[in-house]
Amino acid sequence: MHLLLFDDPAIRPHLLPLTFTRPVAALRCGILTIAEKWQRRLASASLGYLTQPYLQVKFPAGDVAGPALVVNGAVCPDDLLVRQVQALTPGQGLYSAGVLVAAHLADASQVAELIQDGLQSQVEAAEPVTIITRPWQLFLRNGVEIRRDFALLTAGRTSQPVGDAHTRVYAPENIFIEEGVKIRAAILNAEAGPIYLGKNAEVQEGAILKGPLALCEGAVANASVRLRGDNTIGPYCKVGGEIGNSILMGYSNKGHDGYLGNSVIGEWCNLGADTNTSNLKNNYAPVKVWSHATHRFVDTGQTFCGLLMGDHSKAGINTMFNTGTVVGVGANIFGAGFPRQFIPSFSWGGAAGFETFRLPKFAEVAERVMGRRQLDYDAVEQGIMAEVFKQTEADRVWDKAK
Repeated sequence: MHLLLFDDPAIRPHLLPLTFTRPVAALRCGILTIAEKWQRRLASASLGYLTQPYLQVKFPAGDVAGPALVVNGAVCPDDLLVRQVQALTPGQGLYSAGVLVAAHLADASQVAELIQDGLQSQVEAAEPVTIITRPWQLFLRNGVEIRRDFALLTAGRTSQPVGDAHTRVYAPENIFIEEGVKIRAAILNAEAGPIYLGKNAEVQEGAILKGPLALCEGAVANASVRLRGDNTIGPYCKVGGEIGNSILMGYSNKGHDGYLGNSVIGEWCNLGADTNTSNLKNNYAPVKVWSHATHRFVDTGQTFCGLLMGDHSKAGINTMFNTGTVVGVGANIFGAGFPRQFIPSFSWGGAAGFETFRLPKFAEVAERVMGRRQLDYDAVEQGIMAEVFKQTEADRVWDKAK
């Protein structure tokens, strides 16, 4: 049966800037994206997204003419929830505290009406449901989701051996190594949680890896990196320095010294050498962050919150990010001092002030960056960025002053 993951209109705006460039279900939390969690658990042969029109070309809906399981893309599944979804009959919807979790539709073309009006036949979820409604919930949930994904991915399988006499391993039963992984003279400590090393990942000399940890396919843990736990290093990322309780979605680099904590970094980002994030205020007060949905700073209720960065943003060497900084899509940050705590999409500058990073100049950088990974900054990507640029014009207040 076709699996269709939809963006809940009451949730998606609160997950910006991460959802400017992807559906909610394409967010990574744990080892897998939310979409991958559902597809694996439901063994679905076909997967589609119901998202914003400008994202639909990159993330197609697939066949919406026939029967489908329609699932809220912000919901992280577990075994009990999946069983309840599988037990739904045509026309039934599963809800949690008034939020639509999933529905079985005989005709998926009716999904728009379903989201707006709901179903008459409603079933309440048997347990509290994990719904990602704010960006910081991704890193708060990350350790739990690594454990769940680890169990899902490794059940009935045998890990590859460490294969390096100079690597020290603690709790080897909690470590799973996929094919093609290279490890040299590292420390892997899985006593506090599992460590998953994805296909063709690399762990260099002197690296310290503490679980729960996911080093996904093609990712590189550079020499002497310290990964402190509850970290996801997404596919083809390269990391160095010190990282704690953070997620790098994919294709992003933090290759050098510097601290990243309680943070979520999108794709195609780069943090220059000695870039540091503050994740704790000096007075230990709850951290406030900018909300694109409400256009104001909102209280996270969290003592620890670092950097939330959208796709294709870059930070020059020695950049210092204050506690709870939000950076939009396509920003380029550099210079001395602390930049503001909200940096709009397509900003160019730093503490001394910003100007607009125009699309032609942005495209030059994106072409180079993606080309290094043998990927094209094609018409689809260009269309998405043009739409994000348009949607975020009001945030670039310096343009209004001209």
